Amino acid sequence: MTKWFPSFRPYQGNLSTTAVATDEYLPPAQTIMLGLQHVLAMFGATVLAPILMGFDANLAILLSGFCTILFFVMTRGRVPSYLGSSFAFIGVVAAATAHATGSGANPNLGLALGGIIACGALYALIGFVVMATGTAWIEKLMPPVVTGAVVMIIGLNLAPVTVSSVAGKPFELWMTLITVLCMGMIAVFSTGFVQRLLLLLGLSLSYVIYAIVTNALGFGTPIDFTAIQTAAWVGMPNFASPVFDANAMLIIAPVAFILVAENLGHIKAVGAMTGQNLTPELGRAFVADGVATMISGSVGGTGMTTYGENIGVMAVTRVYSTLIFVVAGLFAIILGLSPKFGALISTIPTPVLTGASIVVFGLITIAGAKIWIDNRVDFSDNKNLMVATVTVILGTGNFGLMLGSFDLGGIGTATFMAIFLHWLLSLRKGKSSHTQSNHA
Repeated sequence: MTKWFPSFRPYQGNLSTTAVATDEYLPPAQTIMLGLQHVLAMFGATVLAPILMGFDANLAILLSGFCTILFFVMTRGRVPSYLGSSFAFIGVVAAATAHATGSGANPNLGLALGGIIACGALYALIGFVVMATGTAWIEKLMPPVVTGAVVMIIGLNLAPVTVSSVAGKPFELWMTLITVLCMGMIAVFSTGFVQRLLLLLGLSLSYVIYAIVTNALGFGTPIDFTAIQTAAWVGMPNFASPVFDANAMLIIAPVAFILVAENLGHIKAVGAMTGQNLTPELGRAFVADGVATMISGSVGGTGMTTYGENIGVMAVTRVYSTLIFVVAGLFAIILGLSPKFGALISTIPTPVLTGASIVVFGLITIAGAKIWIDNRVDFSDNKNLMVATVTVILGTGNFGLMLGSFDLGGIGTATFMAIFLHWLLSLRKGKSSHTQSNHA
């Protein structure tokens, strides 16, 4: 009978020349430092996503740590991954709760939580099916042309709402552009680990610039630091209860298909880096991520996903020990139990959040295009052309299909349409139809 956890063994190689395998461990001091590095890598995105959706950022950090440790246990310590707040939920949460991104606490948070739990349940169900049947059907149902288009519309769907929060306000518009420039400069002119923290460092730098311009020089609306001074160093975050509304659940649940595609890509990437076949763990990883999302949503947290930022850290360090992520999870839990940290997050000005949102949603959009490029999707094939074209426009135009009284929303409608259209057009026998001429 296979042991649940691998027999972890001490690393005996040279860190400068050989990688650390998933079932190896480093000395305590190095393990702690690498765990902290993973926390820093996920920090910017895991904090930004709940802020944009109107969730409690402290709770999101705490739950990311708890869910990462849960993922470690449920995947038997064999899949090195960090779980953090998923940006795939932002658009559907905004649609289900009528909440403008980055506009403070979400008054309809309960509706979002019910939908997140439904999404996690669907995600876990897909995981159980994969454990029983394998992954071939997922790759057939959601090939790169579909997953690329769906990922792309997550960013494009949110663009109008994001920009509207500063529209018509000259000072806020300038500060938004300064935030974008800060992140762009760090992304291009820095290297290594600093470059991987472009969200966190760019947000911090633009925050400092905003404080100087407003609090010191008197332009715009100054930052009120009172909440930071009065907040306790240690305390529990704000928990919330879900409300199970059928319409909100139908809008948010389809995100499960996006998470499946995302997690599938991440685990394949980690498998390629480690040289290990992680495909047998894929179904269990889906179930773990789904259960983590359900637990998070049940107490007021965001939906969870495996983080590409932390895969990037593994690629740089070549340290794949899964025990590192247990340490990272413990660090995140400690950080989430500090109300003073939460108070600091609440003072981030709207223009700074808007600038960060522009970068994040742009990166998501380009990530969709990258899926097409990396998989060499053939757009001379009319089937691929139609699937991508229809999906992107439906999602960008927020084409929300009504099913009776249920509104699927732009992202939900586009996701289902992408899957259905690809299946329908694949019914044509023989060679796929190709365009006869090139169009500019």
